[in-house]
Amino acid sequence: MIRQEHCKVISQIKLAENIYELTLQGELVHEMKEPGQFVHLKISEGYDPMLRRPISIAEILPDESQFKMIYRAEGRGTALLSEKKPGDYTDVLGPLGNGFPISEAGREETALLVGGGIGVPPLYELSNQLVNRGVKVIHILGFQSASAVFYEDKFAMLGETYLATADGSAGTKGFVTDVINGLKINFDVLYSCGPTPMLKALENQFPHKKVFLSLEERMGCGIGACFACVCHTGDDPDGYSYKKVCSDGPVFKAGEVVL
Repeated sequence: MIRQEHCKVISQIKLAENIYELTLQGELVHEMKEPGQFVHLKISEGYDPMLRRPISIAEILPDESQFKMIYRAEGRGTALLSEKKPGDYTDVLGPLGNGFPISEAGREETALLVGGGIGVPPLYELSNQLVNRGVKVIHILGFQSASAVFYEDKFAMLGETYLATADGSAGTKGFVTDVINGLKINFDVLYSCGPTPMLKALENQFPHKKVFLSLEERMGCGIGACFACVCHTGDDPDGYSYKKVCSDGPVFKAGEVVL
């Protein structure tokens, strides 16, 4: 069930360059079940900025009624969000969207989790839930450089973890697909979140595997009313059949929508 609540800021930590981890507390946490869902944050009490900001859920902590988000401060809204202090409150709408189908990975099967940049955070809660189900997880995380890396140690506690950076300052130099090809990884299910070119490369490379992709898209309302985040469906790529990333997604099976 979607709820709107003023959630309390518990902590705000800078993880890397312009990357922050925000921990909020509120009863809507108990509605969070699926990894890969997101919340819509109203940054200020006024109308500047007017639109809410969609941020994925990185970790669900129901015993403390808390959840964590990781975001990049790159515009006016997220810059204001990065100034929030413990004890402050922020207006939260969520949980929103459809997350990753964890039931697609069976016990003792292997799930490959591939993240790029700010697409990495929702994979952490996904990995936690998969491990709790007895699934083996392998993580491949892509960043621009070593200074942008976050959560490497936390992922490594759950399963094998490999890095790729564009400049080669950490892990493999190149793309996440270079790591996959170099290691010749065998897996049963692939889950991914990150830039569209990365998702498209994974979709094209594994046409016969179970692949689930979380799309990054600009959103207006976050609940499927404004049609700001639509994309063509795979069965009608040039027609008038659309899916809304916010309410039909953000997670889609590979081929379900046109990337």
